[in-house]
Amino acid sequence: MIGRALYNLFNFLGYETIGINYLGDWGTSFGKLLTAYLKWGDNKVVEETGIDGLNDLYVRFHNEADTDPALEEEARSWVVKMENGDEEALNLWRWVCAISMREYNKIYERMGISFESYRGESYYNGKMDASVDELRQKNLLTESEGAQLVDLEEYKMPPCLILRKDGGTLYATRDITAAKDRFATYRFDKSLYVVATEQNLYFSQLFKVLDLMGYPWAKNMVHVNYGMLVFESGRMSTRRGEVIKMKDLLDESVAKTLSIIEEKNPDLEDKAEVAEQVGIGAVIFNQMYNNRIKDVLFNWEKILNFEGETGPYVQYTHARACSVLKKAASLPINNDADALTDDDAFEVLRLLNSFPDRVCEAAEKYEPYLVSRFLVALAQAFNKFYNSNIILSGDEFQSGRLALTDAVRICLQNGLRLLGISAPQKM
Repeated sequence: MIGRALYNLFNFLGYETIGINYLGDWGTSFGKLLTAYLKWGDNKVVEETGIDGLNDLYVRFHNEADTDPALEEEARSWVVKMENGDEEALNLWRWVCAISMREYNKIYERMGISFESYRGESYYNGKMDASVDELRQKNLLTESEGAQLVDLEEYKMPPCLILRKDGGTLYATRDITAAKDRFATYRFDKSLYVVATEQNLYFSQLFKVLDLMGYPWAKNMVHVNYGMLVFESGRMSTRRGEVIKMKDLLDESVAKTLSIIEEKNPDLEDKAEVAEQVGIGAVIFNQMYNNRIKDVLFNWEKILNFEGETGPYVQYTHARACSVLKKAASLPINNDADALTDDDAFEVLRLLNSFPDRVCEAAEKYEPYLVSRFLVALAQAFNKFYNSNIILSGDEFQSGRLALTDAVRICLQNGLRLLGISAPQKM
């Protein structure tokens, strides 16, 4: 979600951007999954249960591996088989990828997310030998206990592993190859890696290795790190099955939102559609409201509060502005700001004027929260203006107030769109 917000911000500012969904469809995780499937899986069950069935197998692998370490070695052997073009391994891998993408795309579509390019780690299989040879030719590779690595002690970092002792590749091998391919393909000004904070060290190593290889564009690669979503029960763990699935999270948020709408505005048209927009928007906005490197505490009462510093509050304010303008559809709107002399109107005008600066700052710092907090401040200022002024007053100030209301509507809609959130006209 943070990645989508950044993508929207850069597009809004007129940068040439491309969204690449870089899929982790290779490596030890898949080796573990294939091992688990061959030992305990059933084709029919996995086809019926989809990604849930695959996740169950992944969890079982880790539970079994606690008492049987040989499973880890077996998983690594499947990775080597895939890299060497073993047909059985590749067929199983393609099948698992198809099931996974089928489920992922349902969530992406529901959240209004699309990508120009889907490219997995597997795309670079067969292309990594050139990267390893290049590292060797540039005298950057060192052997240690049979493994090949780049020594980064001079830069106060652990070594960056390139090849395991069995000859298998690692994340760095694939990511070095991918980075070179992306620059050759796109000639990017910046390449952003939107990945959780736990990978800070890894990306520092990766960028340093590319720098040592002599690529000047390595300095334009940025790790946009972010904190984790934390529930009151604690942090999630895929390996132990302690996860909350995105589909379930969205379903529950939409259901809770619909319940609130039934209570507050039971006659609202298209309640189900509005609940979908607000429920999903609430989840996204909650993730975007704090500095991205901080863990985000998930609390239903907080994120679905229509009167708090939340997505539903901003969406409701947008709907309120739309309602006022609908009532005034036949009335003239005068953009004469001189008619707006009270302090509440001035504060709204001040915030509206600062919107372009906040968007630029958010893009420069890779911080979507600067937009979300701006939207809350604007919504609060407009609601104060709304409560202290009779907008449809019939006096000489009415037209100017309507113009201000329309400007707020446009700004809230644009700001929500930058975050990937819908702006309902009724709530």
